[in-house]
Amino acid sequence: MLNVEEIFPYSFDKKYSKPVAYFSMEFAIDQPLKIYSGGLGFLAGSHLRSAYELKQNLIGIGILWKKGYYDQERNQDQTLKASFRDKDYSFLTDTGIVFPITIHNAKVYVKAYLLKPEVFNSAPLFLLSTDIQENDFLSQTISHRLYDPNETTRIAQSILLGIGGAKLLDILERKTEIYHMNEGHALPLCFYLLDKYKDIKEVKKRVVFTTHTPEKAGNEEHSIPLLNSMSFFNGLTTKQVDEYVFPENGVLNYTLTALRLAKVANGVSQLHGEVARKMWGDYKGICEIKAITNAQNRTYWKDDVLDKSLTEKNMEALAGRKKELKKKLFRVVANQTGKLFDENILTIVWARRFAAYKRANLLLSDFSRFLKIVENKDFPVQMIWAGKPYPEDYNSINLFNEIYWKTKEIPNCTVVTGYELWLSGHLKKGSDIWLNNPRLYHEASGTSGMTAAMNGSVNLSIPDGWVPEFAKHGKNSFIIPTADDSLTPEAKDKIEAQNLLDLLENEIIPMYYNKPANWNKVVKASMEDVLPFFDSGRMADEYYQELYHL
Repeated sequence: MLNVEEIFPYSFDKKYSKPVAYFSMEFAIDQPLKIYSGGLGFLAGSHLRSAYELKQNLIGIGILWKKGYYDQERNQDQTLKASFRDKDYSFLTDTGIVFPITIHNAKVYVKAYLLKPEVFNSAPLFLLSTDIQENDFLSQTISHRLYDPNETTRIAQSILLGIGGAKLLDILERKTEIYHMNEGHALPLCFYLLDKYKDIKEVKKRVVFTTHTPEKAGNEEHSIPLLNSMSFFNGLTTKQVDEYVFPENGVLNYTLTALRLAKVANGVSQLHGEVARKMWGDYKGICEIKAITNAQNRTYWKDDVLDKSLTEKNMEALAGRKKELKKKLFRVVANQTGKLFDENILTIVWARRFAAYKRANLLLSDFSRFLKIVENKDFPVQMIWAGKPYPEDYNSINLFNEIYWKTKEIPNCTVVTGYELWLSGHLKKGSDIWLNNPRLYHEASGTSGMTAAMNGSVNLSIPDGWVPEFAKHGKNSFIIPTADDSLTPEAKDKIEAQNLLDLLENEIIPMYYNKPANWNKVVKASMEDVLPFFDSGRMADEYYQELYHL
């Protein structure tokens, strides 16, 4: 059995000594460990890194995805290809712990691995796997693919994370006072605790919940009979489930149920907190929804030379380093696409998960006007897109491919693949403008712009998510004016696309080339203003003060 010293090679800060377990379906800790898909994982990874730096008594609970999310590659014609390959990690510690859980009224064995803190400078992370010889093939596949498209497999994954994780904590004999669910995926842990304590008040004392999205797809729900047949409720009868969480119309919504079983919850920006309270506030029995704005770990994401130049107020050195970082990014671009970019040219990047509401192609919606901008020889612009669509989201895959085909012949525009931590770092450090143009009120937080700002890339954004808490137009960022809320989504898209193009043509591009001193002021203010509030040390501290110590 692992002892505390083997799990934590450090003493806890007294402020953070309360034992917490942080459950998340994905963690982006470092590039080699491919168990994440996007923003939720990036956030969880930064949280664990800051918990390590602050010496918090917090451990992560996740799943060891054998095939990861997917490897993003290209077909022969350069369109997107999703590849699924087995992955092995020699840096994980086999704890020797194997234990059974029940899924679909059958015994499934779970093996626990540990990512020790010293490997990547993160709080300890336990990763659960069913891909072991004790299980039949179907049971082994539960931990194969992050966000598996099969409904029953997805349900089984939640049982593995929630019940498997809670049971592991009991096997470790770790006194856990707070169970923190990062999104609703781990919801079965609440039913494990209900079975353990036989008292909903005891569960509510221990569970806190972070909701990350107003998008329907991000608020999972399934029918009660199906969940019951899958052993989701850990032995509770459907009558008991009705009494505890009174699901609507025979359907259990994970987010709503988590709000009914937690003592407190939080949205991930001040704006998202308001949206979440409006979204769920009329439902019976929900807990308080606070707002704790997401953040990213500066230690992991910063460039030391840029950072030193800013501290010394040496803008010449900062601009020089920025060009070096652009060259590094452009080597990656050239290697992938055969297009050679120039570090002296204004470079715009749109890079994030491909989802319809994020509008990856907004800039292209008036294509003739877009061409006029990118073909301007006096004020040249380079444009890069990157991001992973969900592998079964064919509309988003088609969008990715459409952008590729539309820009294929344009030498200063391209689409790159493999948007993971490593490429994300290159894009943030090597871009001048970080473009973010979701439909308003759909982006709960959107943390990529924070790490871009830490690296001298200026945010050009719709005022959604974290942005209103940071942005001062023309001072540290640029804000795209939004259309009237009463209009149709299509009408809003059209107006906001024109507003974005206006901003580029009339303000941003002329400033970059004609007023470099003004541009440097914006870059400097952006780098200064993003810290310390948007460093995840502040976020990890707020979780202890506002959620765990409540």
